[in-house]
Amino acid sequence: MKTLKEVPCGQTVKVTKLNGEGPVKRRIMDMGITKGVEIYVRKVAPLGDPVEVTVRGYELSLRKADAEMICVE
Repeated sequence: MKTLKEVPCGQTVKVTKLNGEGPVKRRIMDMGITKGVEIYVRKVAPLGDPVEVTVRGYELSLRKADAEMICVE
């Protein structure tokens, strides 16, 4: 299964599953990233951290560790 960390710039993907547990998973969900939502990968920093995405009409920066917890298709 592919994670958000592996998606190249300029692609739109759909969230299939959120890994993680407790407060980390809750924080990701509070940012609007839930199962079924579409995410557009805008930019990736030169060293890969952070990843800038557009979700639900707003821009969001995610750490690589957080992006790794989001399974996409």
